[in-house]
Amino acid sequence: MNGPEIHLSLAPELRFFAVPERRRPWTAVVTDGASTLGHVVESLGVPLTEVGRLVVNGEETAVSHVPSAGETVEVHPVVRPQRVPGAPLRFLLDVHLGTLARRMRLLGVDAAYESEDIGDPELAARSAAQRRVLLSRDRGLLRRRELWAGAYVYSDRPDEQLRDVLGRFTPGLAPWTRCTACNGPLEDADKESVWERLQHGTRRTYEVFARCTVCERVYWRGAHHARLEAIVAGAMDEFGDARAALS
Repeated sequence: MNGPEIHLSLAPELRFFAVPERRRPWTAVVTDGASTLGHVVESLGVPLTEVGRLVVNGEETAVSHVPSAGETVEVHPVVRPQRVPGAPLRFLLDVHLGTLARRMRLLGVDAAYESEDIGDPELAARSAAQRRVLLSRDRGLLRRRELWAGAYVYSDRPDEQLRDVLGRFTPGLAPWTRCTACNGPLEDADKESVWERLQHGTRRTYEVFARCTVCERVYWRGAHHARLEAIVAGAMDEFGDARAALS
């Protein structure tokens, strides 16, 4: 037996999550009369991590609201920049976002990442245990109830992914302070202390080094530095003052 019918509108930014027939400005949705509004929205394909205000008959409503027949529901996107209360702003990225993780670390953003697939349950549990914002392009993963916080990464291109995350969360940036391999903090290192880890050409050519305090990887301004510097400069120009402007 069919339940009550509601009239629902997804914001333009959210419509691509839904099947084509649900992408109209307004669509009729038949509910079961018991499910919450949050469940109804997710059943349309929209992760709640991407949802901001829910407005029912003109009044803002919680995701726990159970819709009644004839109600009109407006689903709005998350407001950017998005505040994440309750913990230092830290991130956890799924296995498909390795390049994004390294770029975030390059900018000094705390970005945990495993190069092997540890599975959705473990990722969600780690997000909750470490209070990290889980970044993913997997909508199913972002619907897991045990998540502490999450966000859908809208592009499959690393440059656009980085701009998306920095623009959405405005994390504090501190370039060249974090290991891109393991996420540990870097410290300055004199040449003598890292001598045994350097190849002969590097010993002759470079004088300034840093070392990860966790995995002990050694860094210097090598052949790829210009490319990395361009990434850093672009991010700092666009987002370097964003967090200060919000405080």
